[in-house]
Amino acid sequence: MAAEIQETTCCVVGGGPAGMMLGYLLARRGIEVMVLEKHQDFFRDFRGDTVHPSTMEVLKELGLLEEFLRLPHQKVTSAGVVLGDTPFEVADFRHVPATCRFVALMPQWDFLNFLADHAKRFASFRLLMGHEATWLVSDGGRIRGVSVQRDGQDVQIRAKLVVGCDGRHCVTRNAADLELIESGVPIDVLWFRISRKPDDPANVLGNVNYGKALILIDRSDYFQAGLIIKKGTWDEVKARGLDALRGDIGKIAPFLGERVSELRDWEQIKVLTVQINRLRRWHRPGLLCIGDAAHAMSPAGGVGINLAIQDAVATANLLTRHLLAGHVPDEALAAVQRRREFPTRVTQTIQSGAHRALARVFENPGPIRPPWQMKAVTRIPGIHRALGYAVGIGARPEHVREQPPPRKLKLSPLAAAAYFGIGVTAAAVSCGWSWWMRRKAA
Repeated sequence: MAAEIQETTCCVVGGGPAGMMLGYLLARRGIEVMVLEKHQDFFRDFRGDTVHPSTMEVLKELGLLEEFLRLPHQKVTSAGVVLGDTPFEVADFRHVPATCRFVALMPQWDFLNFLADHAKRFASFRLLMGHEATWLVSDGGRIRGVSVQRDGQDVQIRAKLVVGCDGRHCVTRNAADLELIESGVPIDVLWFRISRKPDDPANVLGNVNYGKALILIDRSDYFQAGLIIKKGTWDEVKARGLDALRGDIGKIAPFLGERVSELRDWEQIKVLTVQINRLRRWHRPGLLCIGDAAHAMSPAGGVGINLAIQDAVATANLLTRHLLAGHVPDEALAAVQRRREFPTRVTQTIQSGAHRALARVFENPGPIRPPWQMKAVTRIPGIHRALGYAVGIGARPEHVREQPPPRKLKLSPLAAAAYFGIGVTAAAVSCGWSWWMRRKAA
């Protein structure tokens, strides 16, 4: 049986932060857009639960910030790390040039549902849950749409532009055979939950000791925890047993106490393979990749979701007029990459440096003593504010650009003559003044 065919102007593959924000922005501008999400809902554990000041500034520009802040969230005004038994403040967000001078900790499913609810208010927006992209449709060297599976049925979505927002294991970039540049990463993360008490340390996201690092993300009544391990050692961790793992966690963060016993079996723990990579070319005729599909980020700094949002804003700003015209040229797609590749490279370079420093942690299995260099750096005036800006705002933040149709200035003949006369008079006065000053000097 022939596949069902649907048509739209822009087909966004993937209902993550980049996909949902792009869908909202395009629909807001009257562009027909379909967002395909392979799952039936957004309720899953994500790596990123941080909404940074740069993202909240975008929400303000869209008139959504006040409602967004009514959703349950925790505010992080500064982020710190404990090395051994010595706490250090790393980033201070209280002085960033933004409306919200904090990082909001919020389950990503709440953020995505929020964007979806608002996008659905536009008649030109469609969110298709349970639609899994399986391949791209091409014709004459140009991407024309997406092949989709829906409840076992074949569906074909035809579009003027396909935007791949389907993450680091995406179908879109694989089907387009886009070259991926990998950066070596020395770590992986064990992802699990552990309960939280009201008197647990606040604004301390990292605990480093005994050759390991533990990240704790405050989700009100529990921590979303990430134990950083040396890449490729998951089998060794399992071979040592759960008791050994619980003991490691308790040593790194003693305040957790008996709560480590909440980890009862390996099913509660997921292995997140950390990657840093980017596409050499983000586009092909009729196709653009953004967010994790174009550049997978490390969890370091929690900036991945916010870079994805910035990608979406830049994409909407640069492509709206082309989509309204019904054709997106390759030069416009290349312009998106040029705009967003710089902040991607800057951020990935910083993350790679952080990973190299973190890799040294694995070399010290005993109690760690903070190096004097760390103490000296954290005493540099303004360093915490600078790091707060780097994490909270980032390189090249994007802003929502309103794009009304171009207006031509129309002048009556009388007004045109008046402007011309004023210009000639100003030029004559300027020349006369210069002549007089030269004469006077002589």
